[in-house]
Amino acid sequence: MAWEEPRKTGMQYRRLGNSGLHVSALSLGGWLTFGGHVENELTFSCMKQAYDCGINFFDTAESYAGGQSEVVMGQAIKKYNWNRNDIVISTKLNWGGANGEVLVNNHGLSRKHIIEGLRASLKRLDLEYVDIVYAHRPDRLTPMEETVRAFNHVIETKGWAMYWGTSEWSADEIAEACGIAKQLGLIAPIAEQPHYNLLVRSKVEGEFQRLYSRFGIGLTTFSPLRLGVLSGKYNDSPDAPPEGSRLAQGNDKFLNYMKNDVYGKSEWQDMIEKAKNLKPIAEKLGVTQSQLALAWCLKNPNVSSVITGASRPEQVVENCKALQALDKLTPEILKEIDGIVGSIQLDPARQD
Repeated sequence: MAWEEPRKTGMQYRRLGNSGLHVSALSLGGWLTFGGHVENELTFSCMKQAYDCGINFFDTAESYAGGQSEVVMGQAIKKYNWNRNDIVISTKLNWGGANGEVLVNNHGLSRKHIIEGLRASLKRLDLEYVDIVYAHRPDRLTPMEETVRAFNHVIETKGWAMYWGTSEWSADEIAEACGIAKQLGLIAPIAEQPHYNLLVRSKVEGEFQRLYSRFGIGLTTFSPLRLGVLSGKYNDSPDAPPEGSRLAQGNDKFLNYMKNDVYGKSEWQDMIEKAKNLKPIAEKLGVTQSQLALAWCLKNPNVSSVITGASRPEQVVENCKALQALDKLTPEILKEIDGIVGSIQLDPARQD
């Protein structure tokens, strides 16, 4: 069930999995931008614009910009004096090594790092609690029971978070965590934060199929534009990223990989070709390519929220217009899109 926002912003709200928490269908994240690529005042403006558009869900992580993403997001909340109960804040734990002098216990999903890492995140955010804390990638060196017990501790005993989730875990790992939580009477993860877009579909539409009905897992997906590829901004820049783009200016490990190992090569050319072929569909529907890509993600009923990025307030406004495109994505249009990007063939054995 989706709720209408009292301020009449046009935003939609969806339950996060089978929990009682409602998040805006579009959310704003701080990866690659806030605390690093985008200056603080511009970050404040983007967050204010998002709030004014009805976005209530803001996502960050201990590792984003070496912890500065959390700092600047916390400053924005204080600057605008938002009611804490009106917003949903999430952070993620695992890669916190930048926030300590000795790496060895400042990362991973051990009880030590989950407790100390979340305390450090709350200090940077200047908040008493976050609504959701995610396990930012699996930690296969820590027993799953230790991780589940630690997240239960920070929620049930400490009150530093209300829910926990996973990010880029496998279906088997999520099922294991849920099974341990049920067996021990502990709090299970309610959400997964996966990479999902028109060009990256197999995990969400294939591997995860049984998680939705079996465990009530909801999705808060990231990179809906595939680092801007699906916006069409790289269509005419085959040799080097356009000046001012995130790929051109960013210094994130993943961005460097995309620039050095993917850009201009066969995988990149294939993505650009598909983005070009999607342009006529967007034009036919009267929307931008970005809005088409965002609306497509939102058509998946298992997606609770699509995490967007922005370096200018105008981008937030344009992204939110994707909600107006949802009804335009008819079964016929979706089939036409599948003809361009390909579709996922489900394994009957993995379905309920």
